[in-house]
Amino acid sequence: MGRRIAPLTLDNLGDLPTGCRSCVFWELDPVSAKEAVESGKPELEKEGWISTVLLEWGSCGRIVYVDDRPAGCVLYAPPAYVPRSQSFPTSPVSPDAVQLMVSRVLPGYQRQGLGRVLVQTVAKDLIGRGVRAIEAFGSAGRVPTGCVLPADHLLAVGFKTVRPHPRYPRLRLEARTTLSWRGDVEGALERLLGGGRKEPALRPF
Repeated sequence: MGRRIAPLTLDNLGDLPTGCRSCVFWELDPVSAKEAVESGKPELEKEGWISTVLLEWGSCGRIVYVDDRPAGCVLYAPPAYVPRSQSFPTSPVSPDAVQLMVSRVLPGYQRQGLGRVLVQTVAKDLIGRGVRAIEAFGSAGRVPTGCVLPADHLLAVGFKTVRPHPRYPRLRLEARTTLSWRGDVEGALERLLGGGRKEPALRPF
């Protein structure tokens, strides 16, 4: 089974899972997001957002492929590019952190460790860019909230709660703590990539 992880670009934007491709929950403020959906232009807004972030900041996502089929994705960006984050009761995201917006593995590919590896890949990318931490808003409680990641999932992949809330806690993963994952990351990537090109090892700042 061939597996690989690729940076998100405008060329593979169409490989985002159904729903994520046209979702602008994080990329726009609530009013603009509603207008985009009502006008039937959320995909154009999504493409415009990704293009802007790529040009101004750099890589903002990863897609994992299994046998050349998209199996999941992760999106992340500095809080200045994520206007919806200001609407949360536990905002703002810390100025030294990048926000993890979306982390999704499609049904049929879950419970294979892909979600954890995607987060680890983000951490490794950000360490190389001098970013201190990743933060995310979690959804607590029995009923998940749309595009907000389950808090339990974030805790399971190493995040710690920095601002508690009964519904939307804010969680944080220190970049330096991922250095202890070096063996785990390399081993997981080796299994995922099936003997293909291995990602470079984690390095300290």
